[in-house]
Amino acid sequence: MKSNLFLALCLPAAVFAQEASNTAGSEVYPNTFSSGSAKISQFNNSAKRFNDWAVSVGGGTALMKKSDLTSFYGDEVNWGWNAYVSLDKQLTHTFGLSLMYSMGQTNQRGMLPGVWGATAGVAEAWTKYKQITVLGDINFSNLLRRVDNHSPYRWALHGYAGLGTMGYETLLLDNNLSRYAPNTFPIAVDQKLGFSSLFFQGGAGLKYKVSELIDIETRVMYVMSGDDEFDGGGDLFDTGHPSINYNMINPSRSDDMVTINLGLSFKIGKHDSHLAWHDPMQEIYYRTADLEQNSNELIVCKKGDLDNDAVCDDWDRELNSPAGARVDGAGVAIDMDLDGVIDLYDRCVTVPGTAENNGCPPGSK
Repeated sequence: MKSNLFLALCLPAAVFAQEASNTAGSEVYPNTFSSGSAKISQFNNSAKRFNDWAVSVGGGTALMKKSDLTSFYGDEVNWGWNAYVSLDKQLTHTFGLSLMYSMGQTNQRGMLPGVWGATAGVAEAWTKYKQITVLGDINFSNLLRRVDNHSPYRWALHGYAGLGTMGYETLLLDNNLSRYAPNTFPIAVDQKLGFSSLFFQGGAGLKYKVSELIDIETRVMYVMSGDDEFDGGGDLFDTGHPSINYNMINPSRSDDMVTINLGLSFKIGKHDSHLAWHDPMQEIYYRTADLEQNSNELIVCKKGDLDNDAVCDDWDRELNSPAGARVDGAGVAIDMDLDGVIDLYDRCVTVPGTAENNGCPPGSK
């Protein structure tokens, strides 16, 4: 008794385990995890329908903004230049990462306060720099855009933020020390590219989709150097010699720069569209509409039901069941007492009999 009960409990589990092992690891669809739908495929790298790599190049101007010697002096702007190239990887439709290399030069002017300023005049300085940055990219248009029935959009607002390292050379000339102490001055700094000079930059860009392969972008970035010598004022602070205290013109210990660039992004890959311009919600609505307009009709009983027993001829094992006879799932007329007389003609449905006596035992009426 106990052994029979044990088998009764274990047998369904064994059957289920066998079925699960046959389908759980299968790569053939439909399977247990596909809800019976055959319109699915594996989500792997070969199933991608968009590109996610790009190379960007651009250039523009660089201006020293928050510093001791600035690019904005009086009514004049001392223009510099900036250029960049980056390798871009789009991780999702709203976020990506870039490895960017930048180089350029800023030109700035400044004047010491008091009598020393009158003696030295307006000092001129320049900074030549090289930067390597890991930059995060947030696509605000994909993050905030509503799904509607408008044509595919071509404008996108991006936000950028990242950390990097840089190297730079600076030079400062004035009318005092540069003339009387040529062996010591002009003031110069040579900061090698390395982790000793980390900086932060952030900004925004507006992209326009020219084609499936090219985007054009205008980008404004704010660079916080964290160095007081980035503007050309030298690497000394409060020396006790007012004639060289250019780093005390502005109390901030970080010289900051602004870059304004116009650039191009070249999207890499074999697919028609790029992930940065991909909108999952728009695709979901499109798929839903497509399914509604192109519904697949389920056709049953292709061969009909010749004997009208409600069992399709496709799987009816008895195509000529008598009208009114009860049939099983295979379309065979039911004979409950198994006496060879179907229940439609059997007057003794539960007792075996003979056909001559209408399905009743011999001698009975």
